Amino acid sequence: MTDTNEETSLTLDKKTVDVLVAQIIPTSKYFESRFDHMQGQIDHLSGNLRDFRSDVDRRFENVDKRFEQVDKRFEQVDKRFDQVIASIERLTDKLDYRDEKQRGFTLRMFTIAIGISVLGALGAFLKTMGII
Repeated sequence: MTDTNEETSLTLDKKTVDVLVAQIIPTSKYFESRFDHMQGQIDHLSGNLRDFRSDVDRRFENVDKRFEQVDKRFEQVDKRFDQVIASIERLTDKLDYRDEKQRGFTLRMFTIAIGISVLGALGAFLKTMGII
């Protein structure tokens, strides 16, 4: 039993306490090195963030340029559509003029044909009646 009493009443001298404090409890140099390491990580992240921002800005500039190219292409397509529409309108005008001209010719030919038919029928009627 005396051995257990000696173990529980262990006394620490000043040198042992100083060694324990120096070895176990972190010193300010430890904290400084950790803060320096954290500062380096923060600086690295800040640099990466700046690079990311410049990459994003560059990408948006490229997208803006692409949109400008697409807008120009749409303008060209719009101009081409306007040209096609104008061409179709000119063709429609030509066809309308040709239809009017053909309609007039058809009416004249129909009138001539009816006139000839009436003259033929009148001749046949007069021949049947014995007048001719």
